[in-house]
Amino acid sequence: MAQRAIWLVSHEPGTPQGGTVRFSRRFPTVEKRAKIFNGSSYVPLPEDDLFCKALLFELRLLDDDKDFVESRDSCSRISKASVYGLPIGGRELWPILALQKNGLIYVSVPLVEQTLSTHPPLISISGISQAFDLLLGLIEFLDSGPKTEADLSSKVSQLPDLLLHICPFGTLLDANFLLDNFSNLSINQAPKQPAWKTGTYKGKPQVAVSVTEKVKSMQYDKRDVADMWQIYGTITCKCDLEGVMPNVTVSLNLPTNGSPLQDILVHPCVTSLDSAVLTSSSADIKDDSAFSGPYKFPFTPPLESFHLCYYTSQVPVPPILGFYQLKEEDSQLKINIHLKLHESVKNCFEYCEAHIPFYNRGPITHLEYKVSFGQVEVLQEKSLIIWIIGQKFPKSLEINLSGTVNFNTTGHQKQPVDTICIGGTSYVKLYFRIPDYTLTGCYADQHSVQMFASGKPKITTSSPVLVSIFWWLTKPPTETEYVREKEP
Repeated sequence: MAQRAIWLVSHEPGTPQGGTVRFSRRFPTVEKRAKIFNGSSYVPLPEDDLFCKALLFELRLLDDDKDFVESRDSCSRISKASVYGLPIGGRELWPILALQKNGLIYVSVPLVEQTLSTHPPLISISGISQAFDLLLGLIEFLDSGPKTEADLSSKVSQLPDLLLHICPFGTLLDANFLLDNFSNLSINQAPKQPAWKTGTYKGKPQVAVSVTEKVKSMQYDKRDVADMWQIYGTITCKCDLEGVMPNVTVSLNLPTNGSPLQDILVHPCVTSLDSAVLTSSSADIKDDSAFSGPYKFPFTPPLESFHLCYYTSQVPVPPILGFYQLKEEDSQLKINIHLKLHESVKNCFEYCEAHIPFYNRGPITHLEYKVSFGQVEVLQEKSLIIWIIGQKFPKSLEINLSGTVNFNTTGHQKQPVDTICIGGTSYVKLYFRIPDYTLTGCYADQHSVQMFASGKPKITTSSPVLVSIFWWLTKPPTETEYVREKEP
C-alpha cells in the first residue's frame, strides 16, 4: 500500500485557469515501483499545471466547459467512489481519488501493484483505502480552526513536514496522526525499534568519546616544489545507553588559535547538523569567516563503537621539518638527514622513529654512521635502516644522522623492484605518536556531552592523540652542499 503522489488543488471560479495547485508531493520510489508493476500500461505523472487542468475538466469545474462530453458525461461514467481517470497525453491516468470540500480538491494517486491494461476491481487495490484515510485526515487537518486565507496558508506550509512524519516514502503510518498538528505526533507513544538497531543495551550507562588526529606530510626541500601537509581527524564514540532511541549530543571545541575543521563527514546516525559545519571545505581559499565551532553533533548511537565524524584541517606549519640528502658512489651511498621539531609542538612521544628504506640495491652489508641523538638499527635483508629517536627530542629540538651504506649487489635483481626508488630517488618515512595533544587543539570534554536517556551515565573523554606518517624525498646535493652541514 503506497501513494504515488498527493495534490491539493484550489478551485477558483472566474479565473482563466479555473484553479491552482496549492501543494503537491510526489514519491519517486513509489513511482519506480509503479513503472515496474504496470509495465506497458504505465502512465507517468504529469506536471502540476497539466494535472490541474485535466482534473478540473474531469470534475466539470471549468467555467467555459458546459458542453456534453461522451467520455466524461455518459451514464457509463457515473462515479460512486470518487475515483476518476484523467486523459493525459492520449492515455488514461487511473485510479485517481479526488475529494472536494470548501473550495479545495484533495487528490491522491494510489499505487496499483499489477498491470492496468484492464481496470481491476477497486476492492482489490489496497492503496485505495489508504488514500481515503490519508485524504480524510488532511481534510480534517486543513478544515479545522479559522477559515482565513492566512490560516490556510500556514497549514499548507506545514504539509511537507507533516507528510514526512506520517507518510514517509508514500506509505501511511497512522491516519490518526492527521487529526493533530504534526508537532504533537507520537508524543505519548513509545518509540519503535528501528530496523538498523538489532538490539538494546542493558547495564550500566556510559559514554566514551576520543579524538585522534593523523598528520600526513610530504616535504621536498626544494624551492620549485611546495611542501604539503594536512591533518586528518577522527572522533570515535562508544555509547552504552538503555532505551530504544537514546539521544546524545557531542560538541567539539577549538582553542582561540585552533585551526578550523574542514571537509567534515558524519556518521549516518547524526540526526541534524548546522549548515556552517558542512560548508567549510579545504578546496576553498581560507578566509577569516571560516567556522571555528563549537561543532555540535546530535545523534542516536548504534550499539557498537563507531566513528562519529571525520575532518581535515590545515595548520600553518608541520610539527617536524626534515631534510634528506643522498649521494651515490659505486656500491655505497652517503646519506645526510636533519630533523627539527617545531617549538610549538609538545615534546613528549610514545614513540618516534624514522625508517630509511633502500630499494633495488640488494641487502645492506655495512653501515658507518654518526648520530647526534637516538639509536640506529639495521635490517640487512630488508635493506632498511631504522633510526629510533625515542620519546623526546633534545633541548635544541634538532637531530642529525649521517653515514655511508654499502650493499651486496650480487643477485639483487631477484628482490622486488620498486619502480619509483630508482637511482638517487629515495625517502625517509617518520612515524610518531604524541598522547594528550592535537595540532588543531580539538577536544571534547565531559561537559560538552549531553544525553537524553534513562539513568545517569558515566562520561569518559579520552585524551587526544596525534599520530603521523611523514615523507621526506631525497634532495640530490651539489658537491659543495654535501661537504657542509645544512644550516638549521
